[in-house]
Amino acid sequence: MREVDICILGAGPGGATAALHLANAGKSCLLVDRATFPRDKICGDALSGKVVMELRRISADLPGKLAASPAQVPAWGIDFFAPNGRRLSIPFKPTTGGGTDVVGYVAKRLDFDNFLIEEVRRRPEIELLEDVDIVRHERTATGRWHLGTADESVEISARLLLVANGAQSAFARQVAGHALEPAHHCAGLRTYYQGVTGMNAENFIELHFLKDFLPGYLWIFPLPNGQANVGVGMLTEAVSSKKVNLREKLNEMLTTHSALKDRFAGAERLGPVRGFGLPLGSKRRALSGEGYMLLGDAGSLIDPFTGEGISHAMVSGRHAADWAAKALVANDVTPSFLRQYDAAVYRRLGQELRLSHTMQRLLNYPWLFNFVANRATNNPMLAATLSSMFVDLDLRERLRQPSFYLKLLFGGKVR
Repeated sequence: MREVDICILGAGPGGATAALHLANAGKSCLLVDRATFPRDKICGDALSGKVVMELRRISADLPGKLAASPAQVPAWGIDFFAPNGRRLSIPFKPTTGGGTDVVGYVAKRLDFDNFLIEEVRRRPEIELLEDVDIVRHERTATGRWHLGTADESVEISARLLLVANGAQSAFARQVAGHALEPAHHCAGLRTYYQGVTGMNAENFIELHFLKDFLPGYLWIFPLPNGQANVGVGMLTEAVSSKKVNLREKLNEMLTTHSALKDRFAGAERLGPVRGFGLPLGSKRRALSGEGYMLLGDAGSLIDPFTGEGISHAMVSGRHAADWAAKALVANDVTPSFLRQYDAAVYRRLGQELRLSHTMQRLLNYPWLFNFVANRATNNPMLAATLSSMFVDLDLRERLRQPSFYLKLLFGGKVR
């Protein structure tokens, strides 16, 4: 039986970030993952400016290390394609200071997650257990969590549990009560291609809002060595109501759609098309309870419009580490104390998630989305707002102003 103050379930970006911030604060923790790293993770693989900023908050040298890695390509912007085919091209503006001028990257999760794990391995404050699948979690009469594997080869007693074990977290469902709700859940597919033509010379990521996938989109993200991450995400409720077979529809779009068929005619698919489900942050849920906090996908914090989850996992990991340390100092792991973690996360992400949910609902009206795309072409503020969803710009103050939305659509200066 390992007895620890803090146990973190899941060593993806959320869990690894929490462990590293705890180490920076001089706190030890046990980090447990059922996989052995490096391991694959089904994802779009885009790393936004928010990810870069969270890396910098862990250590000032991490963005530079990522920039030097051959496993990534720098992404300098986004190409949005409206349902009517109109392209809205939004270049990223470099951030000021901090060791990198690149706002975003694209890197396979196989490589990025291992990048963080290599940082974890350097820290003596963190004990990392790999290939350990925790299937039992019980709150004991002593006020601790008793965790264990099916064969009882690993048994853990923890005072505080940070749950970062992903979208399919049994703990989030069974203990925290996060039920799968089709209106707040996304079904997705991802595969890799070699030789897709027509990629942007500056590695812009592409989001294609095709009518067949609304509310949702098809993406094409550039990767090193001429590869591309290609996939589609669609609201689970819509997949069910429209009886869409995503695999068949994805293949159909890539081989027949006028904007895509020539680009994929000579491309080679690398490996299978793999599916995944994502609990979206379009509904605010409780992120903590008696002796636990939920991080990232386990806390249903995925952006409902962009599908971004990596930076949100890292943001929640940073705040979870902060409040875990405070809880130990205060000798208080009650729900009332840990709710301050919920408040901290939603102060940072809440407004953005609400805006993204509004944008997602807009996709139910292709004509309106076409109108917004057309307006954005001649409205620098609207274009900058869309860009800000992928970079580390603080929209919260502007989003609190009702006049912001009128100016967003119809122009005018914003102070």
